[in-house]
Parts: sequence; structure tokens; C-alpha cells
Amino acid sequence: MTRAGEPPSKRILIVEDEPFVALSLVDTLSELGFDIAACVADVRGALEVIRREHLDGALLDVRLGSERIDPVAEMLDQRACPFIFTTGLGQADIPPEYANRAILQKPFGTAALVSMLDSVFGR
Repeated sequence: MTRAGEPPSKRILIVEDEPFVALSLVDTLSELGFDIAACVADVRGALEVIRREHLDGALLDVRLGSERIDPVAEMLDQRACPFIFTTGLGQADIPPEYANRAILQKPFGTAALVSMLDSVFGR
């Protein structure tokens, strides 16, 4: 909930299959004033959220078990919704058509996350 005169919170989708990382991101983003639209651990769940929710941005783990995040990135891109990739595997794991997108290398700290959020989503 925003206070009178404040801009509305940005609605963010988190796609992360590591429970500890997901919980940490939810807590950190909430503390930073973001509205968590959903936190999901698979491609199907992410696509469902994108279809039904208004989103201002997303954090996308590149690999979700054996799944790749490519269909989610494609749908967000088609909707002109900004997103940040998170990966422990490096630049080579990013889908080539999205190589120019923001990447947060795991493990990352709060300062790096905040800097990337400000750069990509603004606040």
C-alpha cells in the first residue's frame, strides 16, 4: 500500500527455484518497497502469472532445474516488461537474443541487487 502522494509500488515477478534464494529475494524486495506479484519456481507458473497480472518487472533465474527461462523472457519481452537475469553460470548461459539484458551473477549481495534494480526498474 502506498501513502498519499507516493507513486505506486512496482509489481515484480520473481522466478527462482532455490527456496532460500527465493525467500531472500521476496524479503529484500519487499523491504525495498516493491510489491511482489508472485514468486514461482517453474516456467509454467511464471507464464501463468504474466498472463494474469500487471507487472512492472521481473527477476529471472536462467535455469530452473532442467527448464530454461527462455519462454518467460520471450513473453516479457513481447510485453515490453523489463527483467533481470540471475545466474550462477555466467554470460554464456543467457539466451543469445537477450545477451544485452541486465545480468546479476550469483551469489550477489544486497548492494549489487539494489544497484541493478535502480538501473533497470528505477524507483
